[in-house]
Amino acid sequence: MTRKTTDRTGAGSATPGAKSAGPQAARGAGISRRTMLKGAAALAGVASGSGAVTGFPTIWAQNPITLRQFGTGVSNLNAIAEKCKADLGITLQMTALDSDAVSQRVVTQPNSFDIADIEYWICKKVFAAGTLQPMDVSKIKYYDQIVPIFTTGKLTPESTIAQGTAPNTVGFVEGPDSKTFASAPTQWMTLIPTIYNADTLGIRPDLVGRPIKNWKDILDPAFKGKTSILNIPSIGIMDAAMICESAGLIKYADKGNMTKKEIDFTIDFLIKTKKDGQFRAFWKTFDESVNLMASGEVVIQSMWSPAVAAVRSKGIPCVYQPLEEGYRAWGGGLGMAKHLKGAQLDAAYEYINWYLSGWVGAYLNRQGYYSAVLSTAEKNMTPDEWAFWMLGKPAKADILSPEGKVMYTAGAIRDGGSFQERMGAVACWNSVMDEDRYMVRRWNEFIAA
Repeated sequence: MTRKTTDRTGAGSATPGAKSAGPQAARGAGISRRTMLKGAAALAGVASGSGAVTGFPTIWAQNPITLRQFGTGVSNLNAIAEKCKADLGITLQMTALDSDAVSQRVVTQPNSFDIADIEYWICKKVFAAGTLQPMDVSKIKYYDQIVPIFTTGKLTPESTIAQGTAPNTVGFVEGPDSKTFASAPTQWMTLIPTIYNADTLGIRPDLVGRPIKNWKDILDPAFKGKTSILNIPSIGIMDAAMICESAGLIKYADKGNMTKKEIDFTIDFLIKTKKDGQFRAFWKTFDESVNLMASGEVVIQSMWSPAVAAVRSKGIPCVYQPLEEGYRAWGGGLGMAKHLKGAQLDAAYEYINWYLSGWVGAYLNRQGYYSAVLSTAEKNMTPDEWAFWMLGKPAKADILSPEGKVMYTAGAIRDGGSFQERMGAVACWNSVMDEDRYMVRRWNEFIAA
């Protein structure tokens, strides 16, 4: 799961959605647009100290709006819903699903949600179905501060765009009614980026018994029956590709878009490795990965950064291991349902602007993810937290989780180092291949073997 960065400032109007929603926009909530704007202006002074971005907390509280959001458990968190309610008066009804269920729901149940919290590789699968509406970047307050990975595909101007479904390749469409991805940034985004990370293998340093430096180390006979990779086809296949290349078994033209021949080679290798007893399990959820590692049943596996932190919070040694071949990266964002209009559309833009305004970004950073707008997140973190999570500096004091649990003790350095070191070493992004259906069928053969 996995999971990127985005944000810009000053491009939006003070009233999210006001430019295109039309005079009847707020009718469904029992309040006219004129009344809403008037109230917003009158309340601006109150709002400025409330944590709201554009001044609607009392308006939404007096004229209740509920937004139904679903996505993976990585970012559909109760704490975000509670803070949104407190700051904006908007109620978030959150549903956490696995990645495959998220893809299916976007396409087959378009009226069951208002906000889709999805990953960019999922966007490539589902946006063409027409159930999501492109979003006007002129209404996104922090658009100009979004990490450039999501706009240009490059962390720095000198960076090389990694293999796979890089977020910028599916981040924009040509117009408000388009379903075709644009080759360069436009005014219309498919998702507003919120979260991302560079994924690698998690290890139990107390149990592996030796240094771990490469993806191929998961194949070491010493770890027979004590390894795991995740069972989400579009992501698991990428980990498998990193392992196969590391072991010198194959060189892919593009790990994120394999040919049938490359898929067959990879899956056949996985089946053989499974039959040889190398794998203990194949996990689908965050909790499964935590339990496998915390119990010691598995000592090296595909893992997500907060899962490593969750194991560590139990007092059990666990490391998110930097590897010589680099990271597999992912990123996600918020998409709007096609049916949103009027007051609900305004509320959705307001919510997204609030999401990028710093509190959520800091919350995600403290879990080991990265936020899309780093400038606002930094303002919501202590200098020591920022130096530890983003600059790779030793912690001056204990580093706490968002819930107040000790994740790292004073003196610790983040696994993998700084933001630039980690996101600058991305080898591939989670991806949807041209041969996706064939790949999924073969992956399922591997799991069933």
